Amino acid sequence: MTYDQVDVKKLNDQEAAELCEHLRGDILRTVSATGGHLASSLGAVELTVAIHRVFDLNRDRLVFDVGHQCYSHKLLTGRAPRFSTLRALGGVAGYPKPSESVADAFIAGHASNSVSVALGMARARTLLGEDYHVLALLGDGALTGGLAYEGLSDAGQSGEPLIVILNDNGMSITQNVGGVAQHLAHQRLKPQYLNFKKGYRKIMRATALGRGVYKLTHKIKTAVKDVLLPCSMFEDMGFTYMGPVDGHNLKLITRLLRYAKEELPGPVLLHVRTVKGKGYPPAEAAPDRFHGVSPFDLSTGEPKSPSGPTYSAVFGQTLCRLAQADGRVCAITAAMRSGTGLDGFAQTFPARFFDVGIAEGHSVAMAAGLAKQGAVPVFAVYSSFLQRGYDMLLHDVAISHLHVVLAVDRAGLVGEDGETHHGLFDVAYLTSVPGMTVLAPACFRELDEMLTWAVERCDGPVAVRYPRGGEGAWRGGFDGAEKTVIARPGRDVTLVTYGATTNAALEAAEGLAAEGIEVQVVKLQCLAPLDLAPVLDSARATGRVLVAEECAAQGCVGVRIAAQLALEGVPVKALTLLNTGDGFVTHGKVDALRRLCGLDAESIRQKVKEALGNG
Repeated sequence: MTYDQVDVKKLNDQEAAELCEHLRGDILRTVSATGGHLASSLGAVELTVAIHRVFDLNRDRLVFDVGHQCYSHKLLTGRAPRFSTLRALGGVAGYPKPSESVADAFIAGHASNSVSVALGMARARTLLGEDYHVLALLGDGALTGGLAYEGLSDAGQSGEPLIVILNDNGMSITQNVGGVAQHLAHQRLKPQYLNFKKGYRKIMRATALGRGVYKLTHKIKTAVKDVLLPCSMFEDMGFTYMGPVDGHNLKLITRLLRYAKEELPGPVLLHVRTVKGKGYPPAEAAPDRFHGVSPFDLSTGEPKSPSGPTYSAVFGQTLCRLAQADGRVCAITAAMRSGTGLDGFAQTFPARFFDVGIAEGHSVAMAAGLAKQGAVPVFAVYSSFLQRGYDMLLHDVAISHLHVVLAVDRAGLVGEDGETHHGLFDVAYLTSVPGMTVLAPACFRELDEMLTWAVERCDGPVAVRYPRGGEGAWRGGFDGAEKTVIARPGRDVTLVTYGATTNAALEAAEGLAAEGIEVQVVKLQCLAPLDLAPVLDSARATGRVLVAEECAAQGCVGVRIAAQLALEGVPVKALTLLNTGDGFVTHGKVDALRRLCGLDAESIRQKVKEALGNG
């Protein structure tokens, strides 16, 4: 189907249902080849088509939360011809991205912010006297984040026309009472009831007697509804609640969205229930496994290339060993049990495993409480997600110098998820926390030994940051004594690095050796506190320093090295800082992004030659 030739608003219900099947097929074929977020997008097809039938998303604003479910939206908004480039460098992004299309109202990739953003847009509309509709589409998982409730609380009391669509695909919001509740919910969604309710309210509020009767009947209705219907929380916040309804009933969803758009003047919450992975049996049977997938065989659902050992898996194995030896060790995750390698820990030590949902700030604060009372908490979290817990790191952990261990996964470039997921800022924000120790392993053995040291021997807060995926050629170790080591001797240039970039630095040095250029590779084991004595000694000998690191320029280690060289009066003929720059890095495979940022072996080799005047 050629989507740019389809006017979704002119389709009848049967034609719209056929469109949904075409969308599902195209999503499956593409994601099986490129990888991506599958189950969520399959589950939101009918919902997305219904939204496009009712609203003009070139003007009306649809804010996604998290954005995993946006693939059908992208196909319907001019990106179908390039959809085969999904998540590739220079291709279609895996998340909403306003630079791609005016139909993408706001960039998305993290959770729980959509209602806050949408409310800001609605208030801007009112403030500027403009006329358009604003919607927020969030999954039930986003409701485990406190920011979602901050937004809902304010939006419900705002009086702003705003539609919040809660896509409930697994979490029970509130227990209801079987068939009676379902029947009453169904009756409440009929046009006759909705029109009667609107007219009754208008008539009864016209006189003092009517207002008294309305107040009494409203109290009785509310009491019954609180017992039988799962909507009281949202209505107490100030929303007109509709639901729960079948999110795959395209005709019903379309009708309810039109009613909310045309008849309800204030904040509305439409609660829909969907099935993750809808239409693809393997994804319906195992939605978690098909949340984010690598390329797979469409006929079987099996990955095309089996994955090898990863840093996340090694972390999980090491933590199980440490927990077996010490009953105080416990693990915390923020809705990322599998992603952070904690499945085995959760099964083996269920009483010491805490999945708190999408609530990183709470995770850090809870870890502080655990540590204060004698436990040894290990919080496994993606680098970009830990950003939400920075305030708690400072005030709840660092001030009291508590022994909280942070296992910072996905540090550095993570690949196809792009700007919102790259772990490029933790070097700056972690090393800014007073008393924080920051370790950077470059192989599995170092991760095992650094995590062991962090749990058993470190005093105060400590972070172990490691990349996504598998290890490279470097094989080292860590005993806690040497914070900075010489990974390769050399006399011509000092090349300072750490973590995953160690492999590219050593490969560059080996290639340069064949040209007669001897590079001394200085590997930082510990980023905070820094032991720069070996760096300064090497710089005095070579007179030329390059610092290669997979992090943002602001707050990078290279700046601190440059400052120390100046403070110590160490004369250098050349000082080059190689990092990911001042901006954000796009999506694409990690190897391609490293070339783009100049952090692959060949780019480093060229920079060394430039420093020597040979480039």
